[in-house]
Amino acid sequence: MAEWIGIGRRARRCYGFDEIALVPGAQTVNPNEVDTTFQIGGKKFKVPILAAAMDGVVDVGFAVEMSKLGGIAVLNLDGVQTRYENPDRVLEQISKATPQKATELIQSIYTTSIKERLISKRIKEIKNKKGTAVVSCIPAHAEKFSRIAIAAGVDMFIVQSTVTSVKHTAKEYKSLDLGKFCKSVSVPVILGNCVTYETALGLMEAGAAGLLIGVGPGAACTTRGVLGIGVPQVTATVDASSARDFYFKKSGRYVPIITDGGMNRGGDICKAFASGADAVMIGSSFARAKEAPGRGYHWGMATSHVNLPRGTRIYVGTTGALKDILFGPAKVDDGSQNLIGALKTSMGSLGASRIKEMNYVEIIIAPSIQTEGKIFQVGQRVGMGK
Repeated sequence: MAEWIGIGRRARRCYGFDEIALVPGAQTVNPNEVDTTFQIGGKKFKVPILAAAMDGVVDVGFAVEMSKLGGIAVLNLDGVQTRYENPDRVLEQISKATPQKATELIQSIYTTSIKERLISKRIKEIKNKKGTAVVSCIPAHAEKFSRIAIAAGVDMFIVQSTVTSVKHTAKEYKSLDLGKFCKSVSVPVILGNCVTYETALGLMEAGAAGLLIGVGPGAACTTRGVLGIGVPQVTATVDASSARDFYFKKSGRYVPIITDGGMNRGGDICKAFASGADAVMIGSSFARAKEAPGRGYHWGMATSHVNLPRGTRIYVGTTGALKDILFGPAKVDDGSQNLIGALKTSMGSLGASRIKEMNYVEIIIAPSIQTEGKIFQVGQRVGMGK
């Protein structure tokens, strides 16, 4: 599997979404009759897509609307929603900042302390409007914030960092014992992020109800450039799903894999499911929704790091309502709207009646898949040529 890159050193070849394609099946299925539901923590959702816990993507209103449409939106407990009584005013500042000042402004805004009462308030606001409340925080805050969140009625809790493992060591501070934490919390705990078989298996054995897969692929993330780490999403998802299947055979407990980041079109999402995902998490496509709080902008969760920001504010614009992005009708030609329609049509063409059947369709290595025959689209910067 590995190739020589020099004397005594080998490197494994890994693949991203643009390097593969899915082969149509020997039989096809009516797209209107396929089942896109997925299950996590004992609950079923008809939309297997989670909105990422980014401040430019998810606020209370967005979480409620996503719930109404059958999906999950994750609220960032380390973000502006829990630092400011009126986060809209802060988000307006960020949207108006120049590119040169944006990162500095975001770093300044995130120095304001998190207010524990706002954690409870935001979750109750979601629950009072009959939304599914799913929240995320870094490991350092997990024990304290989870107690507050559970008391407020949260449905699921995510512990998320750039790279998560069960074997984190530190002398400067006390590390979170993920196994102990998962056992002590009364709601399902999703852990992330990771990209390898061994780490995924370890997190499942710790008691994770689901795993987020991906390091650095997000549209606003610069971790791969700043730290030089990451694994392309196709390979990362295949490896993690292999760990999931092994763990299921060994324990009888199925832990869903959620591919997180690197997808901004329907085709990317379909390839993630073919690579083994049970669900996906995206940010930039949802940042384009008129319900998103970022006003057409979004930024990575690690952007606010006071010394080493690993993200940047990017502009994606506002292209339509969340319902259009999920279910259409698509008003743009780049595959960023009607994501569920694209998934259903792909499933039908591949002969997959359920999401799980997508995990077994044929994948080919096809580096020309994005450019073959697309010279006019590229020249005119339309469709796949944008």
